Amino acid sequence: MKWSKELRANPVPVVVGGAMAVLAVVALVWWISDTPLGIDSAVYRAGGFAVVRGEGLYSPLHALPDWAPDLPFTYPPFAGLLFTSLTALPTQLCWGLLALAAAPSLYFALRPFAARAHLPVLLVGAFALQPVWQTIGLGQVNLVLMAAVVADMFLLRDSRFRGIAIGIVAAIKLIPLIFIVHLLVVRRFADAARALAVFIVVTAFAMAVLPGDSLRYWTSAILNAHFAAMKGWVGNQSWQAFVARTMPDGTAATVVIVAFSAAFATLAMWLVHRVHRAGDDRAALLVTAGCSLLLSPISWTHHWVWVVPALGLLAARGRRGGAVAIAVLFTGWTVAVVPGGGGAEGDWTFVEAIVGNAYLIVLVAAGLACHLRFFKMYNGLYRTVNAKNNVNL
Repeated sequence: MKWSKELRANPVPVVVGGAMAVLAVVALVWWISDTPLGIDSAVYRAGGFAVVRGEGLYSPLHALPDWAPDLPFTYPPFAGLLFTSLTALPTQLCWGLLALAAAPSLYFALRPFAARAHLPVLLVGAFALQPVWQTIGLGQVNLVLMAAVVADMFLLRDSRFRGIAIGIVAAIKLIPLIFIVHLLVVRRFADAARALAVFIVVTAFAMAVLPGDSLRYWTSAILNAHFAAMKGWVGNQSWQAFVARTMPDGTAATVVIVAFSAAFATLAMWLVHRVHRAGDDRAALLVTAGCSLLLSPISWTHHWVWVVPALGLLAARGRRGGAVAIAVLFTGWTVAVVPGGGGAEGDWTFVEAIVGNAYLIVLVAAGLACHLRFFKMYNGLYRTVNAKNNVNL
């Protein structure tokens, strides 16, 4: 009876455990029936086999299952070393391992941002968001990496191990290096130094173990030529993708990408500084996460998992209408209703361009709203100080 009352008071364990149970059953059934499952987790596993067998990590992957597309391994060599652990499992169970981590990752990513009363609803609702269900379906690591960054920033805030998780995450996927910059901007210098040191150490370790693959990655594979041709696809919601969909390739497009990326980065870090000084570290982290999605050359729709803690923060601050509207937007319909693939994005109408770039537009609008809010706040403070000074005179 006591146990039942505790569950009613805190249903989060039921939600997390139930989601894990369902995904475990799916993995087992798909494995027993030998049904294809987890395209990206299959690539991770094949990359692990390439390391174990001494094959080129950035050459065609021989351990891919027959049903998987011929995708390359695009992560740094350190990630390849980590993925050797997946070689002990069948492809579907590799997917299951990452899928089992989804619900706990969502919980840890939401915990510092959401009100406790909202957590069960947010956890259930998160599975309807495209970045989440697509991450799970593909067997991606996005949720795990996000949870590690959030845990490092908030849950381990008083620990001597702060920064270590961010350094490891950055060595797995380079874009999270921006969170080391974030630590510097918010004046957590020791944590930033620790994160950078961990990144350098594990990257150097990968270089020592995989010298050939490391040389190839840092000199050519890092450019991700395979995905360069897909830069303008609707599934890529980055600034570079927006430019590719709206301008022809050439010098002008390059100038627009570089100039605006520099402006976005500068404004974002200024905003992080201001928001941090105002005592709002949760919003500050979301600004940096949004900046990473904007600046990355490739921000597939499943990379946008940071919308989950953003919705948690909106709901916690009483902006439930806005949270619901954004949640509906991120269910994936915007990408589904517009023509996509084969260069169709270049022929979009104005309305299709608005819908097809919705993720990016919402992010930029949110950034502008934050800037306006702080300008108004500081202008109000300036007027108050001036009024007091005039009275004193």
